[in-house]
Amino acid sequence: MFSIGELSRRAGVKIPTIRYYEQMGLMAAADRSEGNQRRYSKDGLKRLSFIRHSRELGFSIDDIRGLLELSQHPEKPCRDAHNMAARRLDDVRARIAKLRRLERELKRISGCDADTIAHCAVIETLADHGLCEGDH
Repeated sequence: MFSIGELSRRAGVKIPTIRYYEQMGLMAAADRSEGNQRRYSKDGLKRLSFIRHSRELGFSIDDIRGLLELSQHPEKPCRDAHNMAARRLDDVRARIAKLRRLERELKRISGCDADTIAHCAVIETLADHGLCEGDH
């Protein structure tokens, strides 16, 4: 059994985040010691590691809840998990495309060679979004 501090260290998750996951129902309420301290099992550590890795991949709390539910039924087909991952991949690709547009615009306006702020492309573009070359 692990204290919340030990669980935090082993999983690489901050203590307030562990408490939040408990409040959100992602982690079961911990057993309590005689001194009323939270105590977690190895299964709790595995579950928290699953949640942490899911968050690192950008899954939402609702998606993680669904993935955790699926993980409790190893006989079910993998289709639902694949669909969730595919949706997340679509989101990531859209975000990457947006970041590339942002990068192009920043490269364009930072390449200005004006001598004064009065003619600075950065300041002008920030003041008038219509001067941007694309949607970002």
